[in-house]
Amino acid sequence: MKKTWLLGFGFFSISITWSLYNAFVPFFLDTYLQRASLIGFMMTIDNYFALFLQPWIGNLSDKTNTRFGRRMPYLMFGMPLAALFVMLIPFHTSFITLVLFMMLMNLAMSVYRSPTIALMPDITPDSRRTKANGIINFMGGIGGILAFGLGSILYNANPSFPFLAAAVITLISLFIVVRSIKEKRDVIIPVSAEKQPRIKLRGELDRTTVLLLAAIFFWFVSYQGVEALFTLYGKHYMGLSEKDSAFSLTFFSLFFVIFAIPSGWLGNRYGKRRIIMTGVIGLILIFAAIPLAESLLLLRMLLALGGMCWAFININSYPFVVSIGSESSIGTRTGLYYLVSSLAAVASPPLLGLIIDQFGYGSLFIYASAGMLLALILILLVKHDGKSATVSEQQAQTNM
Repeated sequence: MKKTWLLGFGFFSISITWSLYNAFVPFFLDTYLQRASLIGFMMTIDNYFALFLQPWIGNLSDKTNTRFGRRMPYLMFGMPLAALFVMLIPFHTSFITLVLFMMLMNLAMSVYRSPTIALMPDITPDSRRTKANGIINFMGGIGGILAFGLGSILYNANPSFPFLAAAVITLISLFIVVRSIKEKRDVIIPVSAEKQPRIKLRGELDRTTVLLLAAIFFWFVSYQGVEALFTLYGKHYMGLSEKDSAFSLTFFSLFFVIFAIPSGWLGNRYGKRRIIMTGVIGLILIFAAIPLAESLLLLRMLLALGGMCWAFININSYPFVVSIGSESSIGTRTGLYYLVSSLAAVASPPLLGLIIDQFGYGSLFIYASAGMLLALILILLVKHDGKSATVSEQQAQTNM
């Protein structure tokens, strides 16, 4: 598991960059647009690149064969570019340069996001992947806490400071991952490009996978909408300062971190589907209650509970998708996972922005509850429990 912790720095850099982007870029856009629907749209236009690139790059990385491995070349190329463009965002001089830097940053991140995540199952036996996913998401959650907590302090001092910090962290994380993970040495089942079977996307879309991906889409519709527009909700609906609004998300991230590793253990012990359903039901109730919260304390308590429930869902969903496919299709299934999450990121904020323009910011969490309800219906139709039960897997867990 030492390699998993070190690999977690890759996910740490992704999480801290995305969290800063979603927390503070809406404030830059608000200067030019002043409408939630337009801000929501601009927060997703960059995801059109991710929508098309991530499944293709995930599939391409399955077939890549270099002296650095299958996944590592994508990290070595994409992470320095992402660091450059995230650093440039606060130094935009117009609406056009702001959008340009946003798109270039997200384009660069699309190059290495799927390969980074696919490295985890590459170096981890199937029976340990849910626990390993808990570890890398724990690292990601730490990134979220730093982004919303320390990032809000840095932003208050100077709006460029959080983005400069994210760029430095991305480069340091790349150095750690490249030095500590040697693909040719660490992968469980090395697969050469010549011997690797050809993976077709259509062949991976069985009924169970389609239902699971549809459920993932709808819980990300809820999550992406809330993440993209929550800071404006706090500012315009609850009357919070920009700093307090962004800092409130720290409670969500903190409890996500606390429950990240336990969620992986629970998924292995009781089945991923059961734990995911627990989290979905919990978020339906929490999101429905947040519009009734009149105090900052109650809002943050509900966000804390929401972070716990999101850990139940998010920690178990990616290993669930990978577990119902073959070892040779890990990159492809990673791409499919990020395809549906990117679709949600594209569709949700502008749709939510239109609803907010029509009904006000109080409708944000009603919308989020509805998305979670649709996800619950779909996950109920999935028959696979996501539970590893073979003798060899149980022995592997015993020998950890």
